[in-house]
Amino acid sequence: MTDSSEPRFVDTTLEYFTPPADGSKPWTSINVDPTTGERASNWEYATHAVKVENLRGRAEATLDKNGFQFFHHPAKHTSFANDEEILREYYPESTELIKQLTGASRVVLFDHTVRRRHPDVPDTPQARQPVPAVHIDQTNESAVTRVQRHLPPDDVEALLQGRFQIINLWRPIHHAAYDWPLALCDCNSIDRSRDLVSTTLKYPDHDGETYSVVWNESHRWKYVRGLTPEEGVLIKCFDSIQDGSVAVLTAHTAFEDPTTPPDAEKRESIEVRALVFYD
Repeated sequence: MTDSSEPRFVDTTLEYFTPPADGSKPWTSINVDPTTGERASNWEYATHAVKVENLRGRAEATLDKNGFQFFHHPAKHTSFANDEEILREYYPESTELIKQLTGASRVVLFDHTVRRRHPDVPDTPQARQPVPAVHIDQTNESAVTRVQRHLPPDDVEALLQGRFQIINLWRPIHHAAYDWPLALCDCNSIDRSRDLVSTTLKYPDHDGETYSVVWNESHRWKYVRGLTPEEGVLIKCFDSIQDGSVAVLTAHTAFEDPTTPPDAEKRESIEVRALVFYD
């Protein structure tokens, strides 16, 4: 049953992609410049007003129908104090949870990010902040590269011939995420031929690739207000099945929720990124 005290929709603004003026391929640096505090890029954002639907009490979204899926499953590991503990304790239980929720036969976690919002602190590798920009973590090409990079060479060819996905498991840590929560765009409202732009993501030692997202008034945005540490969401970034029978991906972004209580604690969250395979 839906909680009548919960807003059904919230009005906010989201930051969308606008292409480089010179027509070149867009690129963004993963890290901010230590001198300027800015993230280098050859393109800019454009702000658009949107409505975000609150799905609290309505567990209707699924990975294959919409590209994302909310869940209730308390984590055994709750400290998230350092990477060593996260790798040792949180990775194994997250692997099993993804298998349980998806029916996958093999799950390989390849990295994670802990985000703790500090309004006056720049986004650095040591202090990652929520990302207030509409994006998708992987492109078709980078998804294949991830398999080649993180799986044993002898396994890659067979794995690429079967169904595989890249899925992020995202959850708040320590307290509910009323502050700068995560919004997800229903895959059925995304025009993949029009809305997605391959964008180079520059790391210190290599280049990756993500999708930036162009504004489309048809986009349907969803979230769960006040998601708790006992809850979370699976975010599909890629699916090798692209015949229209399942949702391939979802765009997502952090956003400023106008219903955030004034005393809400600043958002803390963790996302783990997984290669997901099926027999």
